[in-house]
Amino acid sequence: MALGALLDAGLPIDELTRALGSLALGDAHVHAARVLRAGVSATKFTVHEHAHDDVRHDHDHDRHGGGSSHRHAHRHHSEIFVLIDRSSLSPPGRARAKAMFQRLAETEAAIHQMPVDQVHLHEVGALDSIIDIVGIVFAMEWAGADRIVSSPLNVGGGMVQSAHGLFPVPAPATVRLLGDVPVYSRGGQNELVTPTGALIVSTYAASFGPLPSMTIDRVGYGAGERDDPQTPNVLRVFLGRAGDQPAAERVTVIECEIDDMNPQIFGVAMDRLYAAGALEVFYVPVQMKKNRPGTLLTVVAPTERRPALAEVIFRETTTIGLRHYDVDRECLQREIVSVDTPIGTIRFKIAWRDGRVMNAVPEFEDCAKLAETNHLAVKEVQAIAIQAYGVSHS
Repeated sequence: MALGALLDAGLPIDELTRALGSLALGDAHVHAARVLRAGVSATKFTVHEHAHDDVRHDHDHDRHGGGSSHRHAHRHHSEIFVLIDRSSLSPPGRARAKAMFQRLAETEAAIHQMPVDQVHLHEVGALDSIIDIVGIVFAMEWAGADRIVSSPLNVGGGMVQSAHGLFPVPAPATVRLLGDVPVYSRGGQNELVTPTGALIVSTYAASFGPLPSMTIDRVGYGAGERDDPQTPNVLRVFLGRAGDQPAAERVTVIECEIDDMNPQIFGVAMDRLYAAGALEVFYVPVQMKKNRPGTLLTVVAPTERRPALAEVIFRETTTIGLRHYDVDRECLQREIVSVDTPIGTIRFKIAWRDGRVMNAVPEFEDCAKLAETNHLAVKEVQAIAIQAYGVSHS
């Protein structure tokens, strides 16, 4: 359901399949389809595992929805690590997925009073659950969220059949994995949080509570197997920006070191970089190889201006190589206002955020011009300007 929700919110199924690697192409294949749950359109993510004649046991494939029973092999967590290494997750992603399964193994070992290296994972060791967890790790990297918040969890009620027998809901592994996550029980007699779900939410959610203040960019609905006519059997995901944060702007940073150029050229290069669309250009002294002093040139620019700016750098400087990377930047909202002072009008650069002024700075060139005209020190004119701004905006 979590993967279905993120697919519904825009995660490309082709990218997910590539990330799963041989997990999706060897023993199973995956697909996503649009379905209705109590009248709500949602995405149903499904894993189809091919039958084998090796070690098998009965396993309820979709305990969220009380679906049909399937037969899957159970695996030791070291075997699962091998499968994870076959995926195309990033190295940090593979480490995160392994840590999640290690936590599962330790949970099972504690419940059944046995060494971790003897634990065989059942429901969460089936290939569909492995794909769920590995897929979620990739999906969360794709989402790139800085903060993840979850609602308190409705764990459901009744009894559930597992590989170890009949247990009350929530199952022992689910309870242990949830730890101090806030839970409640409401509605029908169904298991609404599985061990896999408990593992995912307790790994990623930084806090639990009501929907935080945010601007919603995307919303996704992931469907379970069961279609309850009264309550949509879906998991909903919101992707967006925190309400108290400004929107980030994507820019490109271009850098190179120079140690063999006439210093007089640096001023010309800066002027031409600004003329070509650079947002910021600055130089920093650095120590280079062979103990030679050099200069680090850094250019910050809109991403679409990178080719043009690279051309300027190669043409106007002596560097023979560049590096570049994209970053996010946040800027205060800005405007220029004119303020009347006893000695003349001075422009102020005003910067604010959420309607609150954060900075108000008099333009230096205006202050310098009035200082010369009135035979005053520049710092005296700046003080007069700031006092006049305070009076006019009090």
